Amino acid sequence: MILLRTCLALSLALSTAASVAPAPASARPAERATTVRLVTNGFGHGHGLSQYGAQAQALAGRSQRQILGFYYPDLGSGSAGGSMRVLLTADTTDDVVVVDRPGLRVRSLGSGRTTSLDAPTAARRWRITPAPEGRSKVAWKGAGGGWHVLRTVPGDAELSAGGRPVTLVTPAGRSAYRGALRSARPSPSSSSRDTVNVVPLEAYLRGVVPREIFPSWEPAALQAQAVAARTYAAFERNDRRRRYVHVDDTTSSQVYGGVASEVATTDAAVAATRGRVLTVDGRPAFTQFSASNGGWMSAGSQPYLVAKQDPYDDYFRGVSDSIAPAEIERAFPAIGMFEHIGAVARDGNGQWGGRVTSIEIVGSRTSTTVSGETFRSYFGLNSTWFSEVR
Repeated sequence: MILLRTCLALSLALSTAASVAPAPASARPAERATTVRLVTNGFGHGHGLSQYGAQAQALAGRSQRQILGFYYPDLGSGSAGGSMRVLLTADTTDDVVVVDRPGLRVRSLGSGRTTSLDAPTAARRWRITPAPEGRSKVAWKGAGGGWHVLRTVPGDAELSAGGRPVTLVTPAGRSAYRGALRSARPSPSSSSRDTVNVVPLEAYLRGVVPREIFPSWEPAALQAQAVAARTYAAFERNDRRRRYVHVDDTTSSQVYGGVASEVATTDAAVAATRGRVLTVDGRPAFTQFSASNGGWMSAGSQPYLVAKQDPYDDYFRGVSDSIAPAEIERAFPAIGMFEHIGAVARDGNGQWGGRVTSIEIVGSRTSTTVSGETFRSYFGLNSTWFSEVR
């Protein structure tokens, strides 16, 4: 989802070109364009909840239930608990290394056996590494020595401290996480391991909500975000229940920072909405959200992700941007020398006819038509709701 605090665009996969055809001579301008000047509305895909719109509604005195009802019409209400399996992308090695702490223990997923790691007392760090036949090796290291193997256990293994945070050591530094830190095989036959945080859903949200919305915003906006984030997580968990992970910790799922990200205001929003999710036929809904829809929500993949005007969101409107012809030529080398672009189709909602759904790129040798999302992704535009300034 959108990382609002740093205004990163949603990470989406690029689609392939829809058509490639020779550029008609009559369409070619006499001179090469020096730059493509654009203006955009909105920030992100515009599906579901707008974070800036939610804040405006909260400032107007609307409750979190009213905010959610506006952005996700006709959904039911239910509850969700349990835990999440979160891939920690900063740990790029095959081992799981943690800092020693009181109450640390290791559990074998193969045998179900849990062993206390309070001894040896000289341990400063603990490590799980892959062992032959799908087993896991547990070792410790003191202040000045190498690694000492404590035991080898069947299957994958995980480290925890009875609900207290455990500090993970990665190539990028140290971060503390609630729940367990698991050394997990992506598949039963895999020889590699990933680090997965197995964390209660409510604790997971404490590390998500402040990374997705400004913690200083109104309580109703924070609570609406908490419900949307909880529902999104529960939906992803249902969809990927047979996989070794449900989500990762980046914008491709929801941004998650563990204990270091927790803030009192967003903790309160999570607590105030504890367990609440939005439902369709009794199951968690796909509650996408973005920073700003620019004044028009865009239709998503589900019937409740509707396209409609949003009078509360007037942010990120008329933002200037530009693209150098050389950038376009690098992205689409087959076209030759870039000449011009033109929107082929829009969604029909709002200024300029709405968001671009397909766009033609014309060059000296050929033209190509791609989706608006492909074009946005290649050139880092705020959204697909854009128009060229001539």
